[in-house]
Amino acid sequence: MSGRVHSIESCGTVDGPGIRMVVFLSGCPMRCLYCHNPDTWDPKGGTLTSVEELLAQYDKMKHFYTKGGITVSGGEPLMQIGFVTELFEKAKKSGIHTCLDTSGITFHPENPAVLEQFDRLMAVTDLVLLDIKHIDPTEHEKLCSQPQQPVMAFESYLEEKKIPVWIRHVVVPGITDQEEYLLRLGQYLGMRSNIKALDVLPYHDMGKVKYKNLGIPYPLEHTAPLSKEAAAKARHIILKGMRESRGL
Repeated sequence: MSGRVHSIESCGTVDGPGIRMVVFLSGCPMRCLYCHNPDTWDPKGGTLTSVEELLAQYDKMKHFYTKGGITVSGGEPLMQIGFVTELFEKAKKSGIHTCLDTSGITFHPENPAVLEQFDRLMAVTDLVLLDIKHIDPTEHEKLCSQPQQPVMAFESYLEEKKIPVWIRHVVVPGITDQEEYLLRLGQYLGMRSNIKALDVLPYHDMGKVKYKNLGIPYPLEHTAPLSKEAAAKARHIILKGMRESRGL
């Protein structure tokens, strides 16, 4: 099977444990206002690449990946769930740690065929990096042009499957950088049993040039990047909410 690969990072250090080969797939239904990779949106973009080609590339550098593995990101990798599943199934046969970086937006458990696909993929997935864009359903739709419900349903599904999850949350001035929302996010996370890590990421505008090159307006043109200090403060508030929900 072949998939549409946008790019590959051969020595990723922030997309899962250890040093990893990170495969960025093309295609995404989300239109997050702060997205810094609009060049990954097109599901017909990227380069057709086979599972065997990716594993051969991994094998050439496997001595770097002894404590790492393969992470598939995007775009939204679950738009190519069949390709990701075949890659992970063959990776697991070779003892490779598998990690999925996703928003969970394509999860629709009411559809038996979709659920069957997800069950097959999760059987060979060691870790999920789950992006929670906004804790408030209405604000989530404003931010991403997609409903929040599939994301939360996906996390519940992952908890049932006992799949470890690292949460990623981008803090954007005037959008997610509000104490009410940060506390609510923490309270939600504090009730989950499978959350193993929390990455709070400061909003940046380094993708502006890509929007210009693609001839599309940058939605947050007048939003300043968030400082590392503000991101650390936001993380503190989220952790406070987690402790509160656990009665600590």
